[in-house]
Amino acid sequence: MEKGYLQIYTGDGKGKTTAAVGLALRAAGAGLRVYIGQFVKDMKYHEVQLIEQALPQIVVEQLGRGCFLDRPPNDGDRQAALDGLNHVRRLMESGQYDLMILDEFSIAIVCGLFTEKDALSLLDARPDSLELALTGRYMPQSLLDRADLVTEMKEIRHYYATQGLLARDGIER
Repeated sequence: MEKGYLQIYTGDGKGKTTAAVGLALRAAGAGLRVYIGQFVKDMKYHEVQLIEQALPQIVVEQLGRGCFLDRPPNDGDRQAALDGLNHVRRLMESGQYDLMILDEFSIAIVCGLFTEKDALSLLDARPDSLELALTGRYMPQSLLDRADLVTEMKEIRHYYATQGLLARDGIER
């Protein structure tokens, strides 16, 4: 690609990762080289399992050491996320991908795994030809200001809140 853009999918609604995975599928279908790096996820959700089985042209890696619903992040978690961020930087600079998606990127910032300054430094390293998509709630304004496309997923109603229904296999995970 001659020009890559920065896309952000944020907000409190469902569908940020799903939108990014749809973007990955479309790009792979067009012959683009695609990378997905997931911060703050500790399991391979079904879409990742399917991508690994059926779409080897899309590379998916889990960066960091997982989720923090039941505990605060520790120094090992922070180091793993920083290592992941440095790994992503090297991949960006290598030019081997046309599209890179960093899933739950803003959550890594909110959880203190790396700083907003670290995130901005990564954006500074992005080659002009690389399309980059970031997902996650609470995206910092400084990143939103740099984006070429921002989509906010807004929750109007969710059965999690209204019915206490947890994540369903094949629908939310």
